[in-house]
Amino acid sequence: MPVIAEKFAVCDPVWSDLREEAIRMAAAEPTLASFVHATVLNHERLEEALTYHLAQKLGNDDVGAMQVRQVFDQAFRDEPSIGDEVRADLSAIYDRDPAVNTFVEPFLFFKGFHALQSFRVTHWLWAKGRKALAFHFQSRISEVFGVDIHPAARIGRGVMIDHGTGVVIGETAVVEDDVSMLQGVTLGGTGKEAGDRHPKIRRGVMLGSGAKILGNIEIGAYSRVGAGSVVLKDVPERCTAVGVPAKVVGCAGCERPAQEMNQIIDDVPGDYQI
Repeated sequence: MPVIAEKFAVCDPVWSDLREEAIRMAAAEPTLASFVHATVLNHERLEEALTYHLAQKLGNDDVGAMQVRQVFDQAFRDEPSIGDEVRADLSAIYDRDPAVNTFVEPFLFFKGFHALQSFRVTHWLWAKGRKALAFHFQSRISEVFGVDIHPAARIGRGVMIDHGTGVVIGETAVVEDDVSMLQGVTLGGTGKEAGDRHPKIRRGVMLGSGAKILGNIEIGAYSRVGAGSVVLKDVPERCTAVGVPAKVVGCAGCERPAQEMNQIIDDVPGDYQI
């Protein structure tokens, strides 16, 4: 193994594996070889490759790709923990999505991943008081990836936004570590109320496709919300909530719903309600 590759393997196994996968992809699909080299293989660190990749997608006539990359590079340098969050999110997709067998595929092609990492930069901008630029990127992320996350929202690491299309996360929403959500999820308010008005999604929760969680409510740790449900009240820890409006229909069915991604809701006697 070359010295530089060995260093990557020891210090950053995710990046090392991603590069090896990129080499194989470029060889197997010559049409993509130039793109893969420009996006992955021409860079020494995952952060550099990601900021290049996102800048190519988010740049436009208002803020060009080079300017976008400068801002994103600045965020990663100023807040190195963003890089840790990127690796945790990428690993979450690799571990949970049955369609994924490599790191390079979600890195290059999955817009839920791209939207979440771009949000992390908007959140950094928001914390720095650069709200106008944060709003610009929020708008571009929504246009390009179909995901709308307010820059002030708080999102942990090891989060998977699968597919991404139609996901909306409001200003005072909180998403803790190890959460999985599918397309069409809304973490929204219930009207024109001000202040803390959006949901709190605790660790390890799975939110099914099209789930709407509305208001300053809490989805307890390691719970599930079924596809198409509308949740207006708190859901206790390790429970399953389904329906419109949602009711608790039993336990979560496993210890780690976000990792298991089991979306089958068995019929349970209606003893539980919220």
